[in-house]
Amino acid sequence: MPRTEATSDDMKFMKMALAEARAGFDEGGVPVGSALVEGGRILARGRNKRVQEGDPIAHGEMDCLRAAGRRPHYRNTTLYTTLSPCMMCTGTILQFGIPRVVVGESRNFEGNIAFLSERGVEVVLMDDPACIDLMERFVRERPELWNEDIAEEG
Repeated sequence: MPRTEATSDDMKFMKMALAEARAGFDEGGVPVGSALVEGGRILARGRNKRVQEGDPIAHGEMDCLRAAGRRPHYRNTTLYTTLSPCMMCTGTILQFGIPRVVVGESRNFEGNIAFLSERGVEVVLMDDPACIDLMERFVRERPELWNEDIAEEG
């Protein structure tokens, strides 16, 4: 099961992921941001660009991993994401063997935290008020876009 104890580094890197989410929101897209970190150093940042690029798989986590480029492995990395990952992003986390994921919130989208935990990924759920508020605002203001992003009929 996910833990709730976030470190000071977790809070710092989640703020960076949240900045990406806000940039996506300001661009008219889905406000999900992500950052990949290793040893206290940011390897890459990304945000959901489905709307901006017309790319159905350009979720925040996928954009971040794309920005990180090729790597021989993901041992010792942590992936920060403002929203609980969908099944596509969850599968990518498992495929690449990312050992730790810090999630900003899961209230607006439950995602697949339990699935990750059951497969040995250390998951920290921050329940961050800023992440929750931004996604709540987006869902309220752009329900049709949100439903498209999660592949649900509106």
